[in-house]
Amino acid sequence: MQEKYLFEYAVIRIVPKVEREEFCNVGIILYCKAQKFLQTKHTVNESRIRSLDEKADIAEIQAYLQAFEKICKGAKDGGPIAQLDMPSRFRWLTAQRSTILQTSRVHPGFCKDPQEALARLHDQLVL
Repeated sequence: MQEKYLFEYAVIRIVPKVEREEFCNVGIILYCKAQKFLQTKHTVNESRIRSLDEKADIAEIQAYLQAFEKICKGAKDGGPIAQLDMPSRFRWLTAQRSTILQTSRVHPGFCKDPQEALARLHDQLVL
């Protein structure tokens, strides 16, 4: 029987007008310590975002999400946060903030395959 691994995830949200607290789910960030796994998956639905703010800068949103990916991967061009250890990168990415790009609270779960869990959560909570 294949072992199940504890993982943590958060939903990535776009909050075009922070003062209104309206948001659109655009991605998932998932961390599994046992599997040394930290990845994000996102899909930007421009029409959903524009329904909250018709002047939203989609290119800027995409750039923020790409920065999240670089930090997850520990990319050299991901800045100083990307050079931290994996648990620290996850905690930094999921820290509460009041900006256009926010994450939900962190939630736990168990999975056999973190990549599969990431795809499933993305399908359920973003698409």
